Amino acid sequence: MTSTPSRISPMAETYPASSIRKMFNLALDFPDAVKLTVGEPDFNTPEHIKAAGIRAIENDNTRYVANAGIPELRQALARKYSGRWGRGLGPENVMVSFGAMEALTFALDVTVSPGQEVIVPDPSFPNYLGQVHRLGGVAVSVPVREENEFKLRAEDVLAAVTDRTAAVIINSPSNPLGSVMDRTEIEQIAELADEHEFTVISDEVYDEMVFDDAEFTSVAEVRADFDRFLAVGSFSKTYAMTGWRCGFVIGSQDYIAPMALLQEGLTSSLPGFVQEAAVAALDGPQSVVDTMVASYAERRELMVERINAVEGLSLIRPEATFYAFVNVREWGLNSWDLATRLLEEHNLATIPGSAFGRAGEGYLRLTFAVSPETINTACDRLEAFAAGR
Repeated sequence: MTSTPSRISPMAETYPASSIRKMFNLALDFPDAVKLTVGEPDFNTPEHIKAAGIRAIENDNTRYVANAGIPELRQALARKYSGRWGRGLGPENVMVSFGAMEALTFALDVTVSPGQEVIVPDPSFPNYLGQVHRLGGVAVSVPVREENEFKLRAEDVLAAVTDRTAAVIINSPSNPLGSVMDRTEIEQIAELADEHEFTVISDEVYDEMVFDDAEFTSVAEVRADFDRFLAVGSFSKTYAMTGWRCGFVIGSQDYIAPMALLQEGLTSSLPGFVQEAAVAALDGPQSVVDTMVASYAERRELMVERINAVEGLSLIRPEATFYAFVNVREWGLNSWDLATRLLEEHNLATIPGSAFGRAGEGYLRLTFAVSPETINTACDRLEAFAAGR
């Protein structure tokens, strides 16, 4: 008797499930749990940004707009990043997207063919693997180690390069690691890209969420003549606009031009009123960003102090983002079992490090985009778990 072929495509059947979402769903059964899970600012969208979106709706900017984004937003992004990176950019170098996730989709769509390889840091944002899988590409993981301060090294990238390498994804500042790559490493990866003819896709969503004297370097500014890059950005974290779903990708015109055609076949265009709000974010007072970042920096200090005081836990002080990647190896449990026990026994929701790749085993990711009171309560529960082991 012959088996009935599946009606579901092999790509969909084998799409890698997100353990972040799995833990999120598990935590729904614990409505009173203290949650250090969601990577989202706890600030509201600034008032002048909301007002711009409301005005746009009142002015009936509710129809289709250009696939690549409204000219005003593409021009505003080109102005901002021309100044930051010291390179000439125009609107033709900018594609507006539904969040950074769609920007990453575009970046991979225009650079990767089925069977080609994409080098991905491990640990890293798990959706990278799903996006590569969707295209029929092959994700090649490169470990990012605590002994290297959780910073991707060019020598490890080189060791993974083959004649099938189409792209390398770098993420600095890093989710989940809270680290910022050294400029010299990014320069060396750019040199490898030219030598081996692959594209560097740089996830820079947290580019403005950097603390103290840590120095963030974009792949776009390492060398004036380097153009084998696509830099992915978003308004979500910087301006507390997660629900507005406004992202973008910047690169050479030959990379960007096909993306408008892809957008037509996906979602047509990001709503015009959202884009007008994004223009207001760029052109309005940046003190709102400074205020948020300063607050995260203070909460980071509290998190570092409390975590490193818990027996069996250790935490490298994050240089950026609002994530702490906590070493829990001394507790002797795999990260999923630990996260589950913390939820079930102490009403504390965390994300297991293994959700971010094999190299994340032995860690938990905690967000400090929560109130100091929440951080203290969570750390009290971690202490209680440590005492009861």
